Amino acid sequence: MGPLTTIGLPIALGVIMFGLGLSLTPRDFARVATQPKAVIVALACQLVLLPAVCFGLVLLFDLPPVLAVGMMLLAASPGGTTANLYSHLFRGDVALNISLTALNSVIAVFTLPLIANLSIAYFLPGDDGLGLQLAKTVEVFAIVLLPVVAGMLVRRWKPAFADRMDRPVRIASIVILVVVIAGAIASNLQLLVDNFGRLAGITVLFCLLSLGIGYLVPRLLRVERRQSIATSFEIGIHNATLAIVIAQTVIGSVEMSLPAAVYGVLMFFVALGFGFLIRGRGPDVADPSRAEPEPSDGAVSPHS
Repeated sequence: MGPLTTIGLPIALGVIMFGLGLSLTPRDFARVATQPKAVIVALACQLVLLPAVCFGLVLLFDLPPVLAVGMMLLAASPGGTTANLYSHLFRGDVALNISLTALNSVIAVFTLPLIANLSIAYFLPGDDGLGLQLAKTVEVFAIVLLPVVAGMLVRRWKPAFADRMDRPVRIASIVILVVVIAGAIASNLQLLVDNFGRLAGITVLFCLLSLGIGYLVPRLLRVERRQSIATSFEIGIHNATLAIVIAQTVIGSVEMSLPAAVYGVLMFFVALGFGFLIRGRGPDVADPSRAEPEPSDGAVSPHS
């Protein structure tokens, strides 16, 4: 791994998480209490159901142990800011997305190392060097949470500045991320090509199942449609960048990051197709969620 990966990827992720913090306020966390059903269902799907589904897929596809751990790492990663964009495009409850992203970013500090360690213990028994011990767990905390907190503090102290910086930081994060991932792919191109065919099927299926679970389970439990669209994208669009950073810079395995790299490319097209599929379904006749949600600071109204 070169400096572009070991230094560039964490910086890119830090900028992305800082941009997320710029769009968050304490109200986004407090809003969770006003939508408990949607939040509880989404978290149950994200934290319990998806890792179980991913584990079943890994066994079904008979992935090599390192790639199996990489898939579990992807399943343990929370939703990213891309979920907010897709929710906006397909008339989901963007405010709920923002709240779930904020909550998931905090919870992931604890659940991601847990699932990573359990997966390594199962698929790579005896390889103690790959686990996320205390020092590495603290590193995960620093990577995931500190930039978000920094962004929230900027919004708290300088709200006008945070509003002005929101769009430039988003653009900068995309540019930095594209450059860094392109460099990482170029330096490991043969490894990626050798495993792309093996990983394309399982990552596409996992993405479809994640999106479907995120939409259908809330609907079956009578969660309002716009909230179900929001949970679908929040659960279905994982933060692949975080999984890549944890695999490469914290655990130190390029091969373990390959599932997230393949998923990160294919997910955009799968989520887009899924969005048009559920958008074609008419809204509930008496769905009170058709009313506009009150957008949080930095959030974009779905009809803007």
